[in-house]
Amino acid sequence: MVHNLAQCRVVIKTAIAGGAKALFLPEASDYIGGSPDETLSLCKPASSSPFLLGLQEEAKKHSLPISVGVHEPSDDPNSKRIKNTLLWIDEKGQIAHRYQKVHLFDLEIERGPIMKESNVTEPGNEILPPFNSAVGKIGSMICFDLRFPEIALALKRQKADVLLYPSAFTVPTGKAHWLPLLRARAIECESYVIAAAQVGAHTETRTSYGHSIVINPWGEVVAELGGEKKEEPEVIFAEIDLELLKRVRTQMPLLRRIDVYPEV
Repeated sequence: MVHNLAQCRVVIKTAIAGGAKALFLPEASDYIGGSPDETLSLCKPASSSPFLLGLQEEAKKHSLPISVGVHEPSDDPNSKRIKNTLLWIDEKGQIAHRYQKVHLFDLEIERGPIMKESNVTEPGNEILPPFNSAVGKIGSMICFDLRFPEIALALKRQKADVLLYPSAFTVPTGKAHWLPLLRARAIECESYVIAAAQVGAHTETRTSYGHSIVINPWGEVVAELGGEKKEEPEVIFAEIDLELLKRVRTQMPLLRRIDVYPEV
């Protein structure tokens, strides 16, 4: 976690130099464990996590809101599972919003990775209402939530302008589905999509696809990184054009016929 905080500080320095109004970091930015036991043992409460306290200090110092994916302990002290959360640290360094991942990633690909997030993670049971920010009204989701359009549509109905998908996609699923899914969510919700993604090898058995990306409400890629891990962390800058968003939604309003089929 010390290394990850140092890397995040490099990213923050770059973001500040580039005039960013907000910073978006990936899922599990604090650490990615090599086993369920390690994942559990490394997990710290937000109030005592050196990683989070360091980010809060930086956010306050630079008046820079930061969205970051982390692990947090269960509310049940006897639980052997953690929470996968997305936190919004405001410009005062306070944790203003918290979303707990609803859809957990269980995967078993023949001759490929096997992952059972449900073995070590508690699912969330509610959607975080969209909240205001310097870049528009934000709707929060995490990684595997991307495969379920209903949650994005629910956030769009609550006036979200920007949909967040901090992620740690596997390489096989990323190659096949990452871009099509993200573009689909942007197009069907007529919203910006920001997906900050883990990249490269974490352990002998765990490698992330990368390809952090920003997509506009017309489904166009605004900015994108590659899939190779560099010595220094990379940063992309993108303008969130709320006037474009308004035009897209006005010129082609998507009005669902919930009088004909159920609202999802």
